[in-house]
Amino acid sequence: MKAWSTALTLVLALFLTAGDATAQKKKQPAAKPGEAYPSRPVRIIVPFPAGGGVDLVNRILSSRLSEMLGQQIVVDNRSGAGGNVGADVAAKSTPDGYTLFACGVASHGVSPAIYKKLPFDAVKDFEPISMIGTTPNVLIVHPGVPAKTITDFIAHAKSNKIPWATPGVGTSPHMTSELFKIATATNIALVPYKGGAPALQDVMGGHVVGMWGNLAENIAVIKSGRARPLAVSTLKRHAALPDIPTMAESGFPAFEVTAWYGSCVPARVPKPILDTLNAAIVKTLNMPDIRERYAQNVVDVAPTTREELAAYIRAEIAKWTKVAQSAGISLD
Repeated sequence: MKAWSTALTLVLALFLTAGDATAQKKKQPAAKPGEAYPSRPVRIIVPFPAGGGVDLVNRILSSRLSEMLGQQIVVDNRSGAGGNVGADVAAKSTPDGYTLFACGVASHGVSPAIYKKLPFDAVKDFEPISMIGTTPNVLIVHPGVPAKTITDFIAHAKSNKIPWATPGVGTSPHMTSELFKIATATNIALVPYKGGAPALQDVMGGHVVGMWGNLAENIAVIKSGRARPLAVSTLKRHAALPDIPTMAESGFPAFEVTAWYGSCVPARVPKPILDTLNAAIVKTLNMPDIRERYAQNVVDVAPTTREELAAYIRAEIAKWTKVAQSAGISLD
């Protein structure tokens, strides 16, 4: 029933935005032959609400990318259906380099793995530009949970049914929880919430034991002591939590999840424009002040070539497809 509800929500959200996407496409003036690029403002479609991690990452980027391109950068938030609404709008936009898309683990990793049908193809309908940055997911529990280490928690969860929050079906933290169940053979009962904020509130309130969440979005509550971290999902410890072990070093060497932020454009954008965008984004990400701003927000800058991001996306889709199949997750 939950799967049908989630799928219906996706269909309705995409139906309601279809006309809006068409209108946006019509409003975008076509590039004139011989026109220098860029000659007008560029927009970045962010498929999540303003104020979230993906939004923040792209606003930091746009603050200096505008200088690189010599044009205003406009952030256009198109949230809904776990990032799929914004991805669909971007995929159907004019392929002239004036629409960028904030691709990431949701739209270009998890969604292609769990949905049987999407109104866009994450590989065929987009051209990767560059990775922007990464951050781990972190396992956090209520401060009153007796287990002080991830090893103790896993031992407890093997013999007890643990109520476990996830910020929505198909999100990176949800899929990390599914991978955690598979890897550790623990008896956690996943409780889906409508977003990370309400899930976190119930963790702090003791209504559920814990959750996997994006480290960048949960570092404040960790530092305040309102939630206790037990492990991070990347292969290496993170500088923001140097004393917190990885799942890999805790006995699960194949356990690796990275929340990543990238930049893509609709397919068929001319190669000279792709090269211009990659060079501008990479140069922006290498600026010391931009790196510092990302570090302050627990995001590790990770610029790439277009080919490197393309290969990473294919690997992400393959990985999450295996997890979805093992967990029996398939949405229409």
